[in-house]
Amino acid sequence: MSHAQGVHDVTEVRLRWLGHRLHAEVNLAVSPKLSVAEGDAIAIEARHQLLHHLPYLSNVTIHVDPETLSGEEHHRIIEHAHGNFSIQSHK
Repeated sequence: MSHAQGVHDVTEVRLRWLGHRLHAEVNLAVSPKLSVAEGDAIAIEARHQLLHHLPYLSNVTIHVDPETLSGEEHHRIIEHAHGNFSIQSHK
């Protein structure tokens, strides 16, 4: 993501074809010192650059994390219970 200033790392990329078009989900690591607005601006620019440079890409969802807590391993929910239901995991 050298075209989107402020991106320190790309920690996850998921692509899928829907017909003849690609849809993407991307996790970006940014400085933890940024405001929400600054992180959002980086996500908007990263999305713009991806759509501009990849001709078959029609949609991108960008998730921004602080670089010290980036990637799926930091978002996993270990075991927990919902009300009277059995314990479950969302791995």
